[in-house]
Amino acid sequence: MDADLERRFVETFSSWLISLPHDLKILYEASTDENLDREQRELATGAVIYAVSPNDFINADRNDFLSYCDDCILVRLALRQIVSNEDEDSQFFKSRFEDFFGTLDDELSVCKEAMGETYTWLESKVGLLKSLEYKGKKVPDYLDDDEAGEFLYEEGLGFATEYPVDEETLGDKLKKATTLLEVMDRRKAEDDVKK
Repeated sequence: MDADLERRFVETFSSWLISLPHDLKILYEASTDENLDREQRELATGAVIYAVSPNDFINADRNDFLSYCDDCILVRLALRQIVSNEDEDSQFFKSRFEDFFGTLDDELSVCKEAMGETYTWLESKVGLLKSLEYKGKKVPDYLDDDEAGEFLYEEGLGFATEYPVDEETLGDKLKKATTLLEVMDRRKAEDDVKK
């Protein structure tokens, strides 16, 4: 990987790690937006569950920023898919978060180029988000039951409050692409062996 790509990749991930709690709010907006179709809302809810759950595709110490790298990518891949419909409601939702969606495709392209097959592996996991369970409930339960939906929202608030990554804690810990890539590549290799 050349130095410019590595710099862009590290900068992209650093900003994603810092903004993850804010990005969850966009997912919550999508999950509760009655104008989006059911499939889009289920995907948003599944992505929320994935982010707040300590059990995900890349298990690591939840006090270490490395355990949130896959969350950052999957949140963005899910949101990109949610607004990929050309219908008016999807495009209106996208317009509400212009700052986020305005740079999303370029940022994901940087990741795809830097990560190669590992990016493709994570991209293949987006379809599984709608089938996730959390605290004994499935994605549809969180959409159809107001109390369950409120519980998931509260879990997200707790996640944001306890989230251990900010500019200060990230500091100089993320300077090289290999810091991220080794963790994700190792998990992909483990997943490949299971198949």
